[in-house]
Amino acid sequence: VNPTYLAFVARAVVDTLKDYPWVNGEIRGDSIVTRSFVNLAFAVELADGKGLIVPVVKNAETLNLLGMAKAIADVAQRAREKKLLPDDVQGGTFTITNPGGYGTFHGTPVISQPQSAILGTYAVVKRPWVVQDELGQDVIAIRSIANLTLTYDHRLVDGALAGRFLRDLRERLQTWDESAY
Repeated sequence: VNPTYLAFVARAVVDTLKDYPWVNGEIRGDSIVTRSFVNLAFAVELADGKGLIVPVVKNAETLNLLGMAKAIADVAQRAREKKLLPDDVQGGTFTITNPGGYGTFHGTPVISQPQSAILGTYAVVKRPWVVQDELGQDVIAIRSIANLTLTYDHRLVDGALAGRFLRDLRERLQTWDESAY
């Protein structure tokens, strides 16, 4: 399996969710339920554009980067071949949708209740970006960038918590430490 950028994002999401249990939680009646595990769901397009299905990688926190890449490839392939079992599409605690695979640069995904949030990942594109050169001066450089969006249930997650989650996720992705994965 050749890890795509989705596997890197998924691995970083799992680690970031450890610090943000409400983003991986749900509301049940009057109670907030948090978990020590992440069942990561992925939106997968069915063959011939016949809709989406959302299979789940259970206990994603136990997978390293290569394990995550293999798990994503496995559930996507089984989804497209209509070989998923009912258990494969149940129990998700957080979802990632990847419309960026179609070249889209932004969107607003809809939460899969009872989950409290969903992450949208978008196309990696080259853009002019302001960076600091070796002398500390601002210069314009070409950089590969991608947008990430988080849709969240305001009953459980407010804008400040969502902003910190996205900030920490971005930091993990920008300072990737191969030895940790």
